[in-house]
Amino acid sequence: MPFVSYIRDMRIAIINGPNLNLLGKRETDIYGNESFDTYYEKLKVKFPSVEFSYFQSNIEGELINEIQRVGFSFDGIILNPAGYTHTSVAIGDAIAAIKTPLVEIHISNIFGREEFRKLSHVSGKAVGVISGLGLQGYDIATAYFFSKK
Repeated sequence: MPFVSYIRDMRIAIINGPNLNLLGKRETDIYGNESFDTYYEKLKVKFPSVEFSYFQSNIEGELINEIQRVGFSFDGIILNPAGYTHTSVAIGDAIAAIKTPLVEIHISNIFGREEFRKLSHVSGKAVGVISGLGLQGYDIATAYFFSKK
């Protein structure tokens, strides 16, 4: 049974940053064996009343363009900025400039890894952060947006 099936017309954008196109292939001990494409199909089935938009790029400027594109018309954004979390002031600035609430997500627990991963240029501009719960973090972020609708 879907998590919530009575809410209609909810639009959530999922934006994934660099190297997340390699999920299921790279560092499977950290990120797991499932590709994001496979997971994304399951997410759409679990939340059939959500119109999801999915975008992935390894290029910082393309991520900023997508944040700006959806940042005034969607109900929520789930952003996994990946390695840009720790380096991109520009992505943080793009988030500060939009109106759509955004949840920052990380598949691994960035706070339990290398010291440089503990800095985020995104967290202070996000409504919340989900870190270390694997791909299930996207489900949790989606459920959060349901609770605010």
